[in-house]
Order: sequence, then structure tokens, then C-alpha cells
Amino acid sequence: MFYSFCKVLVRFVVFFMFRLKAVGTENVPKEGPAILAMNHRSNHDPIMAAITCPRKLRFMAKSELFENKLFGGLIKSLGAFPVHRGKGDLAAIKAAFNIFKAGEVMLMFPEGGRVRNSERRKAKPGVALIAQKSGVPVIPVNLSGKYRFMGRVTLTYGKPIPFEEYKGLRMSGEEIQELADGVLDRIYALKA
Repeated sequence: MFYSFCKVLVRFVVFFMFRLKAVGTENVPKEGPAILAMNHRSNHDPIMAAITCPRKLRFMAKSELFENKLFGGLIKSLGAFPVHRGKGDLAAIKAAFNIFKAGEVMLMFPEGGRVRNSERRKAKPGVALIAQKSGVPVIPVNLSGKYRFMGRVTLTYGKPIPFEEYKGLRMSGEEIQELADGVLDRIYALKA
């Protein structure tokens, strides 16, 4: 309920700040677990994904954001859970699997952090590893445009990438990296 209220409120505010457009939201499955994988340019990105996605999103957020009790409590109530970046965070991976068991959608950023000025980083293996272990589909999303007053911001949702065929397979680090790079390629191929 709180999530829905915030979504409506923020959508109203964003309407006056940006010319926001979402394309391909029908590619988000109506039910069942999924990963929304999106390029990451700004702190505004999770908000834009949340207000354009037809389903409630859960998301990993860097653990530093939870250090402030008030802000940490707010983002936790909006579906965030902490991840300790740069190390294998088993608690975050467990949380992701619990999200999938509940049939929810999780937002992830394959590049692992914000990328400025249309640069492109190498994909981190996290999205592909979690998708491969869980077998959930990955929906690529490309965010383009500029966050400036009345600037056009477009989120393009692509067709789901199935991962069920990889579930249970023993895969090398190189094979996981190849899958991760493939997800990132699909995200950038959607650029409007």
C-alpha cells in the first residue's frame, strides 16, 4: 500500500519535471519471478523503473545507503535490501532467491554501479549468475535521455531473456561472464 501511494505521488512529481516515456512495458510478465536488468546512469534510475514498471519492484541497494536509519528504513519499506558491493554477499543472494520464491520482480544493474556520459562498463557477473542459478527470466531495460527540467527520459523494455535452460548447469566463470555480457548487449541494443 505504501509502495503504491509513493508510486502515484512520485509519478505526479515526475510528470512536472521530465517528459517520461515507457515503451514495451507489456514485455514484463504479469506474474511470476523475473529480473529487470537496466543500465544505470543516475540515482533517479530506480525511481524511473519503479514508476514505469507495471509490477512492484524489489531492488538491491548498496549497504552504505542503510547507514542512515531514517533513509534506510524508507528505502527498505519501498522494497530495497542491502548488498555489500565488491564481495560475494551471500545474504543478498539469499534475499534475491526469497524474492523469486515469492514470485516478485527484482531490479538489478548489470554494470554494478552508475555509468556516466553514455560510457559502457564491462558487465558484472551478478545478474547472469543469479538468473542462471534461479532460472528466472531477465527483462532488459534501456534508460536513455537527460535528467534536466523537461528533458525527455525514455525507458525501453525488451523481451524477456529466458534462463531456465541454464538452471542447474555447472558453468565456468567465463561462461557466466559471457551470459552477463549478452544481457548488457541486449540492454544497449534497445537504446531509443
